[in-house]
Amino acid sequence: MKAQPGDRIILAASHLDQPTRHGEVIEVGNENGDPPYLIRWADGHTGLLYPGPGSILRVEEHEHLASVPVPVPATDPTMHSAGQTSAMLPTPASRHIRDWQVRVTIFEAGDETEANVVLLSDAPTHLSALGQSRRSTKDRAVPEIGDEVAVARALRHLADQLLETAAQDIEALTGEDAFIRPS
Repeated sequence: MKAQPGDRIILAASHLDQPTRHGEVIEVGNENGDPPYLIRWADGHTGLLYPGPGSILRVEEHEHLASVPVPVPATDPTMHSAGQTSAMLPTPASRHIRDWQVRVTIFEAGDETEANVVLLSDAPTHLSALGQSRRSTKDRAVPEIGDEVAVARALRHLADQLLETAAQDIEALTGEDAFIRPS
């Protein structure tokens, strides 16, 4: 991991009941961008960090992101003629590029599997959800199946939370009740 002042860093929680932490790199210990990093955390504290597993570095280059081209297929109906695009296509200043990640942690104990998923986004708080599965005593022990079921349930719960958050945001902006279809 290489960082520079101004980069954002996110640390995944080490336990299910703990929140993720995020902050800004304010100082780098080496010229080449290697750790340690002095981080100003979102809670106002400052501390030295040697990133480990579960650390995500987010480099935000606003000028670079605004100039990333958006591919338009040749058969796009918004194309009028060669080299001319419709006003409906986003202009460089109106494009938004986001990089959200989902962190999945699976805990297995005997016949029970628990999956915790965390949506790491640019929002100040991160959504998380839990999914569980339990193997029947009649079934063969195949841990992958328990993992798949627990993760699928956790992702479904996370998707429901994200849709509910979007509906709340719409209601806050419009002052009207909002309903978002799941698909």
